Amino acid sequence: MTERVVLLAGGVGGSRLAVPLAHALGPDDRLTVIANVGDDFEHFGLRICPDLDTLTYQLAGVGDPVQGWGIRNDTWTTMEQLERLGGPTWFRLGDRDLATHLYRTERLAAGATLDQVALEIGGALGLDPRVQVVPATCDQVRTFVHTEGAGRLGFQTYLVRRRAQDRVVGFAYAGAETAAASPAALAAVRTASRIVFAPSNPYVSIRPILAVPALAAAIRASPAPKLAVSPIIAGRAVKGPLAQMLLSLAGEASVRAWLAALNVALDAAWVDVADRGEEDAIKALVPHVVWMPLRLDGAAADAVARSLLAFGATRAGCRERPPAI
Repeated sequence: MTERVVLLAGGVGGSRLAVPLAHALGPDDRLTVIANVGDDFEHFGLRICPDLDTLTYQLAGVGDPVQGWGIRNDTWTTMEQLERLGGPTWFRLGDRDLATHLYRTERLAAGATLDQVALEIGGALGLDPRVQVVPATCDQVRTFVHTEGAGRLGFQTYLVRRRAQDRVVGFAYAGAETAAASPAALAAVRTASRIVFAPSNPYVSIRPILAVPALAAAIRASPAPKLAVSPIIAGRAVKGPLAQMLLSLAGEASVRAWLAALNVALDAAWVDVADRGEEDAIKALVPHVVWMPLRLDGAAADAVARSLLAFGATRAGCRERPPAI
């Protein structure tokens, strides 16, 4: 059977599943990665799309394997000169990475749409033709983090400039309620054979995607099984500030809290074997659980990808429950 896999993902965490999924594809299979754009912002007059770029770089084999973002062996001459001039360097852009943002900004100014530009960049970087990375929307959706002491912060200010040190009390996805789904993302969902939620932060990577009304409706209406991989292992986040967010908002950093934050009617969840102690609570929220090691590197990542592609359930088990999206 030909697979049409859709992966909803943020950047670094999402790419750790996207890459092995791409490697596991058959010759006629297709993978569409729908990227979060809530992290996007304007910097030096340029349109910066961190998650789109991280996913594209890693899938194209040019991403930095150590830090998980940016381009491998990039140079920092521009940042060094900017620092010498006294300019802001809190958000670091490598020289080759900077070229991506220059190209995107120019193309958007010329009338191209964000999904068109994303496909152009992927093609130019040698992305496998069976794989495409597209934005959830071509409109502007911006994630704002509500914090206890510093008020409302743009996501990059919260994460990068302030190093995720503020206590989080809520989120807003500005512009999402009127945003249109990108045509490429919507087409992929409508033809999907399975829809996978990456082990990305549900609050700041997955929810901004699902906040786009037409995209959420298409996912809800799709007969494809909905599968998710846990970003929480034994009370710790695989990457980023998710554990702190869950503790602040849900009172515990657990798989159960992640599933509640995800708020999607799933057919199956992939959970690390270290979290067997939560089995009863997890099974109350999702009808099928696959227990596997979820440290997504090397052979373990490949095994998870193969397991996702082998899962053959339909949505029959979920039809008695109202959709949670």
